[in-house]
Amino acid sequence: MRARLWDALSLGVAGDTGTGGAVAQQTFGRFEKASGEYGAHEMLEHTSEANYAEFEEALGELRTAGLQAGDLGRAREETNIASTQLAEAQQKLVGEPTARLLDLQLLGGTVQNAAFLAAAGDFDAARTTAENVLHRFEEAGVHDTLESADSEAYEAFEGAVESVVAAAENEDGQTVQTKANEAFQAAIDGSYTLAESEPIAGTGHIASLQTRGWDAAALASMGGPSAAFAHAAALTIYRARTHDAQWLAAHGETDRAATMAGDVFAHFEGARAHEALEEADGEAYEGFEGGLSDLQSAIENGNPPAIDDAVSSVDSNLVTGIDALAGTNAPLLEAAFFRARFADAYERYQLGQNDAAASITEGLFERFERNELDFHETVEATSEDLYAQFEEEHLSGLIDAFSNADDSAVETHYEGVQSTLVEFETTAGSTATVSGAEAGYMASRGFDAAVLDALDRDSRAEEIARDAFEHFESGAGGYHEALEDADESTYGAFETRLGGVSTAAGNGNDVYPVATKFNAEAVASIYAIIERTGGSHTDAAATVMQDVFAHFEEARVHELIEEADHNAYDTFEAQLDAYISALEEGGDVVGAAEAFARGSQYAQFALVDSVEKLPLDLNLAGTAGGESSSGEGGGESGLEGGPNVVEGVPDDVDHVVEMTAVAFDPAELTVSEGDTVAWKHTAGEAHSVTADQDAIPEGGAYWASGGFDSEAAATNGWEDGRGAVQSGQSFVHTFETTGTHEYYCIPHEAAGMSGNVVVE
Repeated sequence: MRARLWDALSLGVAGDTGTGGAVAQQTFGRFEKASGEYGAHEMLEHTSEANYAEFEEALGELRTAGLQAGDLGRAREETNIASTQLAEAQQKLVGEPTARLLDLQLLGGTVQNAAFLAAAGDFDAARTTAENVLHRFEEAGVHDTLESADSEAYEAFEGAVESVVAAAENEDGQTVQTKANEAFQAAIDGSYTLAESEPIAGTGHIASLQTRGWDAAALASMGGPSAAFAHAAALTIYRARTHDAQWLAAHGETDRAATMAGDVFAHFEGARAHEALEEADGEAYEGFEGGLSDLQSAIENGNPPAIDDAVSSVDSNLVTGIDALAGTNAPLLEAAFFRARFADAYERYQLGQNDAAASITEGLFERFERNELDFHETVEATSEDLYAQFEEEHLSGLIDAFSNADDSAVETHYEGVQSTLVEFETTAGSTATVSGAEAGYMASRGFDAAVLDALDRDSRAEEIARDAFEHFESGAGGYHEALEDADESTYGAFETRLGGVSTAAGNGNDVYPVATKFNAEAVASIYAIIERTGGSHTDAAATVMQDVFAHFEEARVHELIEEADHNAYDTFEAQLDAYISALEEGGDVVGAAEAFARGSQYAQFALVDSVEKLPLDLNLAGTAGGESSSGEGGGESGLEGGPNVVEGVPDDVDHVVEMTAVAFDPAELTVSEGDTVAWKHTAGEAHSVTADQDAIPEGGAYWASGGFDSEAAATNGWEDGRGAVQSGQSFVHTFETTGTHEYYCIPHEAAGMSGNVVVE
């Protein structure tokens, strides 16, 4: 976490205060979730309430008063304060000698920031960062300690950092990278000299590798969001459009409603998001298209329950697709969807449909509470004040206002939810991501105008379009300027088409065709802005992690982990490999970085023989005393499966889930009631398939590999070597209870090996 503070500052020095602020925010979120007796949050609070309070305050100020305000002096000051609080707590916990070796490893990791800044083309920021490392080293207690204990490492570290400064001045990116790696290696070598024992240095060594994983994530995110975010933003518009079709169908406008549903399907077939969704999540893609087909048929047949079911199917599959494509930016798109649906509720209220308006808003409240697309937790992590205003004051108040037909309260709380969501977007997102969210919201308002026009509310349709135009002209969270800068032609067409919606409504013409043309420009604007501001440095980030892999293969800690806990060793290496693949193949970089961080923590606790204290709220019953009970791999003679573990995969199963080294593939599976699923071992050590007892649908029987009747029995059984699925085997289960069944692999849950089966 100390390293992440300096990452955030380095990004701010590079002028990317948005990404720097996001790093600070993510660090705060990780800290808040680092619960448990041995988690960073509770450990810091227990060690020193003063350090804890000042760290949290400084971390918050780093993001808000420093980076978001563009005040680098303040950002540097708060970074120093926050880092100092953690350093003081470290010294209280482990004593001065160990704290100093951690300082040295931190400096070695921080000089790598200069390398990723140089890779992004910002040599001035790279030089400033390296100079800062030199200054901190000169002032640190470890400076003299290292010089006395290991002069060779001391000279190698100081000389390498000085070379980084010189190379950055000469804009020699390759030398910056080479010398930064040398500085890192010298710091690691020196830390082992200073350590009281190898495992102590090894735990810090692994933490240093984790920091380089976060460096790669920051580098990949620099330059703006990828095209995947643009695809996700386009999908968000479809969510709003299908709800509009449902709205029209409820008013008996069957033909126009069916046309709307059909047009969504036709637009998607030719959309850039089509192939992206299919590649990101094939099941979501098929579910979305199937839901659209069902929606059109249900509307044409005048079947309201079937319409509701189809809209629900469309929406849930789009949520899955958006999550896969947008990653950590998904909450911004959820905010835009909420804004669109609040607007729908407001329009229904203006039509005298109090109950419908309240129902829509209650549904949004439920979505928020279940943290759909990580919206709830992200709002809360972004700003507790904003969170309280949105949920406790305005969202709750709007439900009551709609229900009580209180016009004044409706206006107050409707404006409240809209303004707090815009504030959330601009606080949590970059201009590019906010623009994508706002484009979706404005496109949805264009279709709202078409709905009102179809319901003979021309004046209100005109007013909606006019208000949308005014919102855009006022800046729309930076969307207006971003579009004008990105593509003047698209900008002009966008304004013309939006004005055309208002004109059509005012002249009594059909608004829907004009709204459709405006939608095309809104979608085009998303891609124009992303292409203008995008271009992330994933290739350079992949190089960072390839260097980490090469370093690890030759490092002292490699053998230390393998000897301490083979399962932790396999998990760490598998997550490192998966991270590199995500960077090279355009996968979920943020998710891969998070999984690598978890694998790193697992390895750290394994090195000091304390896996049972791993603060990840995970059951690691497959490990004991630092040794994996599953031995060196599948087929270990000391393990057994049970009555539902078979050789091979039966011919009559309906679905197959592959168990790779540390993942279920697919992790999410939708089946029909009565279907049989086989979990096939394809890689890695022995696995378990263990249902989460608290997440079994009501009335369902407990299930797990090994035939256990409770989760406690399954975990105890694993400790005794039962319930294992090994190489060449599969676990088979037939689902008789509808709902969502969540499950995990006992020995690999720390690596994120979990999944769910939705039974319909």
